[in-house]
Amino acid sequence: MKDVFARLATDFFSTIVFLVIYLATDNIVLATSVAIAGAIAQAIYSRIKGKELSFMTWASLGLVIVLGGATILTSDPRFVLAKPAIAHFAVGAVMLRRGWMLRYMPPLVADTIPEYVAFAGFAWAALMFALGAGTIAIAMTGDLKLWTIYVSVVAVGAKIAAFAIQYVVFRLAVTNRIRAAAST
Repeated sequence: MKDVFARLATDFFSTIVFLVIYLATDNIVLATSVAIAGAIAQAIYSRIKGKELSFMTWASLGLVIVLGGATILTSDPRFVLAKPAIAHFAVGAVMLRRGWMLRYMPPLVADTIPEYVAFAGFAWAALMFALGAGTIAIAMTGDLKLWTIYVSVVAVGAKIAAFAIQYVVFRLAVTNRIRAAAST
C-alpha cells in the first residue's frame, strides 16, 4: 500500500507542486512555472536514475509543458486546470477494453466472477469519463479554489467510494458463488 501512495505522489507531483505554490502565493504564473520546472526535473531525475519512463509519463510531461505554457502566456488558469481531465479521459479510454481489470484481480475473484469484473471495468471507465467532464466544467469557471476541492476531494473521494463498493460487491458475489457451488 505504501508503494501505491508513493506512485500516486510521483504521478501527481507537478499537480501537488502547483496547488501548494498557488495556495501559498495566489500567483498563477509562479505556480505554473514551478510546476513545469518540477515536472521537467522529475523526468530528468528519473532518466539519470535509469528508470524507464512510460508513455503516460511522457504524455503527462507534454501536457504540463503545453497547457502550463498556455496558462503562463495568457495568465488564464483554465488551461492547466484542464490537464487532469485529459488524464481521466485517457485512462477511461484504456478502461473500455473488455477484461482489463482481470489481471489486477486475485485469482479467486478472476476465476469465480469474471463477468462481474468485466462489468466493473466498464463502470470504472464511465467514472473516469464523468470525473473528466466534471473537471472540465469546474476548470471552465476559472475558480482555483473550487477546482482544488473538486480534484483533491470529489475526484479522489469518488474513486475511493467506487473501490469500496467494488470490494463489497465482489466479496459478496464470490462468497455467494462459492456457497452455491458447494451446495450443489
